[in-house]
Amino acid sequence: MLPSHMKLHRPEEFRAVMRSRKKKGSATVVVHYLSPGTGLPGSSAVRVTTPSPRFGLVVGKNVGNAVTRHRVSRRLRHILFSLAPAIEPGSDVVVRALPAAASASGKELDNDVRTALGRLTGQRL
Repeated sequence: MLPSHMKLHRPEEFRAVMRSRKKKGSATVVVHYLSPGTGLPGSSAVRVTTPSPRFGLVVGKNVGNAVTRHRVSRRLRHILFSLAPAIEPGSDVVVRALPAAASASGKELDNDVRTALGRLTGQRL
């Protein structure tokens, strides 16, 4: 489980990350990334950086019923928690699950998230 300080909470935070237009996708997920110190899209203000990366999940009804969505969310949270030390502090990441995530194995999800996030950050995760 992700601690509260590692989560995006407000809709404005999600919107800012998703409007940054820095994203990579795969068959199961789309990963949006906002690097630390960059300005908020549509604003001249600069974000306050945090001591750790922050994550948000978007798992819509197109993924499946409530049980399926929660299973996908749990898997993604576990993956993100394990990747947190490798991601630059102050970064904001939103992972949007696609319908294929419902039938994907944990290993496939892990590989897709690592690949997409690695391409966004320029690191090998």
